[in-house]
Amino acid sequence: MQDTVFIEGLRIDALIGVHAHERHALRPLVFDIQMRFDNRIPALSDALADALDYHAVSMRLVEFVGQTRFNLVETLAEQCAALILGEFGAAGVRLKLSKPGAFEAADTVGVVIERGSFAS
Repeated sequence: MQDTVFIEGLRIDALIGVHAHERHALRPLVFDIQMRFDNRIPALSDALADALDYHAVSMRLVEFVGQTRFNLVETLAEQCAALILGEFGAAGVRLKLSKPGAFEAADTVGVVIERGSFAS
């Protein structure tokens, strides 16, 4: 059995895009993340060291995304999912990455990926 630890609406500024006008300034990205993790041990111990620390995940993503210069949100989403799985011990991750204002006719565009135990 796996539980879900989540982060919704994490806003991180990044330099991302394939068009020249997108490569000159940081733009906001929004992350919604669900991470599979067995919460029974931290629930018993009441110790942060046993938990999937959503604050630590958030801060690490802010650091990582701020240093990237990818063209595609697909690439960034893959790298962020791999980071969460590799560094934080999540059994799976569902990550929605939105790029508000990227397309004039839409509020936001982006991707949703599932890796690890979320993948079918």
